[in-house]
Amino acid sequence: MYTFTQLMEMIDKAGTLSGNIKKIAKEIKKDHQLSIELWDSQKYYPRLLSVLILDRKELTIEKIEAMSMDVLVNDQKEQNHIGDWLLANQLSKSKGLKTMLEGFEDHSSVFLRRLYWYYQARLRWTGKTNYSNTAEIVDSIDVKLEFEDPEVQMAMNFCAGWIGVFDDTYTDQIIKIGEKTGLYKDDKVPKGCAPMYLPDFIEYEKKRFEK
Repeated sequence: MYTFTQLMEMIDKAGTLSGNIKKIAKEIKKDHQLSIELWDSQKYYPRLLSVLILDRKELTIEKIEAMSMDVLVNDQKEQNHIGDWLLANQLSKSKGLKTMLEGFEDHSSVFLRRLYWYYQARLRWTGKTNYSNTAEIVDSIDVKLEFEDPEVQMAMNFCAGWIGVFDDTYTDQIIKIGEKTGLYKDDKVPKGCAPMYLPDFIEYEKKRFEK
């Protein structure tokens, strides 16, 4: 349908709105070869489009690990956004890829460990609590949170927060983890936003859902 050059021109004209990239992807639907070419450009918006139009059946562990190294040329904010789109649009859509995600908790790649923890958070932020691995997840957060890479910390903290909000079995333990680590305790919180400090996050979100 489109050549690589045509797509690059379309992306340039689309500007900086993510919604415009999604509109282009919706028109293309799936084109794995173009996805590879866009990814190899190393540029941020082409890579966002790439993860939307790739064929997830082609995503092997080797390919995902290679992508986790490739994104290091992008800045941190771009890496995170690319990872979020990859997770939401591809990795969480396939049973096989979900199984693969489960193996990233202790991966050497910060990018992949972050995806693991955001995946666990995504499972829980809608209020579902019937997960057999929650006790192990909470114990892992207790041991690792304080010492993780800052980007992974944020994802772990987010996951812990939602468990604390919705699963009363673990609320007190999550609050104690937050008090122990003190992470984000002194952060200034914009009006209308949830604090990241776990005791405050849990209190804020519980009140919001009780309304």
